[in-house]
Amino acid sequence: MEIEAIIERYPKTKKLDTTDIVVRPLQPTDVRAFHEFFSAIPETERMFLKHRVTDIKVIREWCKNIDYGRNLPLLAVAGNKVVGDATLHQYLGGWRRHIGRLSVVVHPEFRGKRLAQLLTTELMRIARDLALEQLEAEFMGDQQAARKLFARLGFDELLVLPGYVKDMQAIPHDYVLMGKVIKTDEEFAGEG
Repeated sequence: MEIEAIIERYPKTKKLDTTDIVVRPLQPTDVRAFHEFFSAIPETERMFLKHRVTDIKVIREWCKNIDYGRNLPLLAVAGNKVVGDATLHQYLGGWRRHIGRLSVVVHPEFRGKRLAQLLTTELMRIARDLALEQLEAEFMGDQQAARKLFARLGFDELLVLPGYVKDMQAIPHDYVLMGKVIKTDEEFAGEG
């Protein structure tokens, strides 16, 4: 399936407890709301992110140069507030072209409501539709809650490298790679 056909499925409205959440791809007009979202993430957690997400220039660049085929960021929006971001990163060529990488961040006010699971599951469906064969997710060892969520969704620890990565404050942490083999739609068609 082509990425354009997948994008046409959105926006979708989902019920999260008593709140309506709109799930949709990142748009060029999301700069301010996306920046506010990342600014609301506690500093102790932002140090685990790979980019300086409180730098408006970084967010502006992301919103200006959207390439859904390479990186598909799905936002969860409540009212006019971004409350979650989950991205499917793809390798468009080479020996990793069959693998997608997932990353998920949820606003502190919306944690414990299964929003991360909802977004991750949505991206897993998209990955199947794109005929990806495997998914991976990277973590620092201290990210226990995120690792548990991915384990519940069928991801296994593939690799743990002690002290391999450094956070934004240059403190070393264990690097954890988790992965999952996924089935494509063609495989699902024969089930049931």
